[in-house]
This record gives sequence, structure tokens and C-alpha cells, in this order.
Amino acid sequence: MSALNAYIDKKVCVITIEGRTIVGTLVAHDHNTNIVLKGAVERVIRTPDDPEPSVEVPLGLYMIRGDTVCVVGHVDEPLDASIDWTKVKGAVIGTTKH
Repeated sequence: MSALNAYIDKKVCVITIEGRTIVGTLVAHDHNTNIVLKGAVERVIRTPDDPEPSVEVPLGLYMIRGDTVCVVGHVDEPLDASIDWTKVKGAVIGTTKH
């Protein structure tokens, strides 16, 4: 049994090997860790020296190939809702090499 089964119909955050951060409700996955999210958004966090605000790009129903998934984690929804993601700044997450 996959550990991801516990996250079905829950809000998760997926970080890809390219350093993308995608948040949404997990609706499906398979043995290759291909993931399907509904209500997905990509969080583009700007660096502190970038004058532009960080953004959440709506993706809707979104599939992520398993070979690009680095980390999947459960999102604390009350805490997540309390954060103004447009004001968050941070360092760029680098890519992961295979």
C-alpha cells in the first residue's frame, strides 16, 4: 500500500525536481507516483531582492509525472490559509539531479 493513500482528498504540497511548488487536493496517484491534483496552484515565491510580489498561478486539474516528484507533504490548511503568499519571499529551490 502506498503512503500517498493517506493523502487522498486532502490538500498536499508537491515539490518537483525542477524546484516548482504545487499545492492542491490529491485525487489520484499510481505506483509510479504520477499524481493528479484538483484545484491546483503553483506558488512562485520571489527572492527578497525582487520587487515583484510572489504569486499563485491557478492550474486547476493538474497531473504531475512521477519521475518529476521530489516531495509530497500534507498541508496544514488553517495555517496555509493564514499566510498571505503574495508577501512571502525566499531563496530559489534548486533543481535535483538524477
